[in-house]
Amino acid sequence: MSWLDYRSSLILAAQSPSFYALIMAAMRQADTDNLMLLEAAWPLVSAELRQRYDAPGGFLTEREAEKFGEYDI
Repeated sequence: MSWLDYRSSLILAAQSPSFYALIMAAMRQADTDNLMLLEAAWPLVSAELRQRYDAPGGFLTEREAEKFGEYDI
C-alpha cells in the first residue's frame, strides 16, 4: 500500500459509492489470491457479480431492465 492508495481512497469515499459497489470493484481488480479472500468473505456478492457479468447489461430480471435500462453511470 502507498500514499497514492490512501489518496485514491479519499477520492472514492467522496464519491459515496455503496459498500457493495466497492467490494465488487475490488473483486474486478483483485489478483488471484486477493480474489479468493474477497470471495471467502463475501460469497453472495461474488455470486451476484458473476451473474451480472454474464447477464445482458448486468440486468438479472426484466423488471430491472425496465427500471434502470436508461440509467447511465
